[in-house]
Amino acid sequence: MAKVRAALIQAHANMPKEEAIKKHEELIGEAAAKGAQITCLQEIFFGPYFCAEQDPKWYDTAERDDGPTVRRMQALAKKHKMALVVPFYEEAQTGVYYNTAVLIENDGTVLGKYRKTHIPHVGPCFWEKFYFKPGNLGYPVWDTSVGRVGILICYDRHFPEPARALGLKGAELVFNPSATVKSLSRYLWELEQPAHAVANGYWIGAINRVGVEKPLNEAQFYGSSYFCDPRGRIIGKASETEDEVLVCDLDMDMNREVRNTWQFLRDRRPESYEELVRELP
Repeated sequence: MAKVRAALIQAHANMPKEEAIKKHEELIGEAAAKGAQITCLQEIFFGPYFCAEQDPKWYDTAERDDGPTVRRMQALAKKHKMALVVPFYEEAQTGVYYNTAVLIENDGTVLGKYRKTHIPHVGPCFWEKFYFKPGNLGYPVWDTSVGRVGILICYDRHFPEPARALGLKGAELVFNPSATVKSLSRYLWELEQPAHAVANGYWIGAINRVGVEKPLNEAQFYGSSYFCDPRGRIIGKASETEDEVLVCDLDMDMNREVRNTWQFLRDRRPESYEELVRELP
């Protein structure tokens, strides 16, 4: 059987940017020491999740996709011979910002990037349209050393369409780095993504950060990062409160087994779905 050892990193990040990056460099090293072949970090990993307030000062934390943080992560991927999914705040040009993740191969090569497509503007603390332009790169899937990998970011997980798009493109492992709080989404956390895994016949790695952060102050990030198999079963789960490197062995042969059993992709009727893509009045 084809096995892939994968890791998810959840962490407190209520700290200055450089301190957060150094902390995650150590955690990436821990994942590598445990034999991970691919590791995913949490949404905009290099500091607090600032969307609880609307303040232009946070624009200064954004970087280009070939900026210093991505270059540091490329060097780490090459050093550890481990692929990395690195979510960061991207400056495409002055005044144009995206919530982005780059996929770095185990030789340090950047294979591509995904930009968060669905941008929330909901209470109690996610005023994201102030900071992020909706993604414009579609839903790419990349051939990697561990199989075909796709990425969704946080709020994207609430929509079945992007999860299906990745399935149609042959994704075998999908990562969803997130920053979400207990009062809003805890009841959905282990409901939606296992359903996506079942509907599309792939593995999911779901990441959430932990702790209470400024400027959020009150709402709690609840961790509970997990891996879910193509049958919707959670096979490994991190704590609600602690920094953790969650490492699991994923049986990639299960994708084929599940897809051949259920044949959901064969039995789709896209010609009957026209209503799904009509604009609301």
